[in-house]
Amino acid sequence: MTTMIAVLQRVSRAAVRVRGDVLGSIEAGLLVLLCAVKGDSDQDLAYLARKITQLRVFEDDAGRMNRSVHDVGGSLLVVPQFTLAASVRRGTRPSFDAAEAPERAKDLYEDFVTQVRSSGLQVETGEFGALMEVSLVNEGPVTIIIDSREGRSA
Repeated sequence: MTTMIAVLQRVSRAAVRVRGDVLGSIEAGLLVLLCAVKGDSDQDLAYLARKITQLRVFEDDAGRMNRSVHDVGGSLLVVPQFTLAASVRRGTRPSFDAAEAPERAKDLYEDFVTQVRSSGLQVETGEFGALMEVSLVNEGPVTIIIDSREGRSA
């Protein structure tokens, strides 16, 4: 079964550079590493967009993770990362056979960015297909992996 994958990191700041130029940077919010795999649908994309924008991973006044990125006035930095589709099941060289074809993956990535922007969040991005340098300060640390298969049974 295929799945769209997102790795979220709660950050106090994050930035992405391409060829030395800063393409996107945020202060408090979420760094989202996003990977499309073969067979992903608009349903997978909508599930991740909804889940990420509503996920309560920021602390409330009592110190409990009870606030969403919306609640804290945070931003998203969305970076495409096809290597999340890697399989290391055989041998020592990762296989990326499960990754979606670049043209379709780019469309899914751009559609995801459009959906999360439509929620009212400030969204910065990386550059699809580019060699990027990502820097971040992970706050907590909080790192969460979301698999769109989880939304299919919900």
